[in-house]
Amino acid sequence: MRVETDAGSGGGESLYAEHKKVYPQDVQGTFRKIKWGILIACLGLYYILPFVRWDRGPNAPDQAVLIDFPGRRFYFFFIEIWPQEFYFITGLLIIAAFTLFLMNAVAGRVWCGYLCPQTVWTDLYVRIEALIEGDRRERIRLDQGPWTAMKVAQKVAKHTLWILVAWWTGGAWVLYFADAPTLVKDLATGQAPVVAYVWIGILTATTYALAGFMREQVCIYMCPWPRIQAALTDEWALNVSYRVDRGEPRGSLKSNKKLKAEGLPAGDCVDCGQCVVVCPTGTDIRLGSQLSCIQCGLCIDACNNVMDKVGSPRGLIAYDTDINIDRRKHGKEPIIKLVRVRTLIYVGLILGIAGFMSFTLLNRGFADVNVLHDRNPIFVQNSDGSVRNGYTVRLLNKRTHERTFVLSVEGLPTGIKIEAVGIAEAVGGKPLVVVGPDQTREIRVNVIVPKGVPVEKSTNVTFRITDTSIGEMGTAKDFFKAP
Repeated sequence: MRVETDAGSGGGESLYAEHKKVYPQDVQGTFRKIKWGILIACLGLYYILPFVRWDRGPNAPDQAVLIDFPGRRFYFFFIEIWPQEFYFITGLLIIAAFTLFLMNAVAGRVWCGYLCPQTVWTDLYVRIEALIEGDRRERIRLDQGPWTAMKVAQKVAKHTLWILVAWWTGGAWVLYFADAPTLVKDLATGQAPVVAYVWIGILTATTYALAGFMREQVCIYMCPWPRIQAALTDEWALNVSYRVDRGEPRGSLKSNKKLKAEGLPAGDCVDCGQCVVVCPTGTDIRLGSQLSCIQCGLCIDACNNVMDKVGSPRGLIAYDTDINIDRRKHGKEPIIKLVRVRTLIYVGLILGIAGFMSFTLLNRGFADVNVLHDRNPIFVQNSDGSVRNGYTVRLLNKRTHERTFVLSVEGLPTGIKIEAVGIAEAVGGKPLVVVGPDQTREIRVNVIVPKGVPVEKSTNVTFRITDTSIGEMGTAKDFFKAP
């Protein structure tokens, strides 16, 4: 955006630098290979995962990863999460946050450079652009040149592929919320829910705009993480750094060789600018750490390639710390401190939360009961002198087959009576409640203490349900009121 000052203040001067389109140049090297590997893995996982099957038995969906809103479930392979277990999702989000903090403490914005969806999809879009329009110089000439039939054909082809990628990105997202093969068929025949088409349209438009046009502007202006991570980093975090102690004073290869031959100071940087032209955000790393640098390491590959050609050692640009750059200036050996208090705290928190969640998940029950005591009246004294308390009891069966539960109440003297409205069968005077597969059942229960049975004015009681076949139990605590 370009904003002009008011004419009365000597207008015509720009308050902000005018945005210039970034044309990233392709580069070969270790970090580029890592980025390609991560891109293929992430996109492959995202697009293919909805079609992966997982057998959960009868009456259960067989999609490995499914967010089932109608059934109010979240399925992830062998894990099934109910709405009342949303704390597991909260725990995963907390682990993800601390993992992000740990990554930042170890290697700066490594998330931004390799794993962020904006980075992954932008990389794919740039690759498509390069395949159709050519490398950096060819794309610049194409944009600056006149419109010809060839230029129109190239632009149409590029944007068509961009839209197809964006459309499949939105399409893959909605497949996580319904059975993927069925939804694909419904989408193709126009029988899918309207909300599916709406969300595909929204995600298609946002992917196309963010990865195709906004690119580095998302990282620099829209994303809050580069501003947050600056407060979380420390002096020992490894960041992509230009080793100024070795590179300066910079100059052309010919002039630097001449200076070195004369015994004068000369750096290894030949001022070729390759580190800038390969950067997806157009950052000049030689100016130091900047908010626009996403720490992707492509400038390292570009510089290493140049160093190989001119016969200088690699590593003029590398993952390093300002402390080590200063140490080398004073003739000291560099120090790498990955293990320090900050990283140990993050690792401890991640392992602690993950361990607690795993223990809770492995020991959770597949039967549960909730009890709500009647409020008005809290108790009723019958004509025969007995005292009755009413409750609404909800039984939960989290398994995919029908189950029968025995309902009992503990904490009151012997001789009490349990009446379950609409429940005819009983074992030893206890209601026998049948709950369908993966369902809940709500019943009305009256607990009656006969006349003459001593009971306090308020007694804590425990409602217990027990599976008649495997003995699995669920409990809920409440109270019994008496005159």
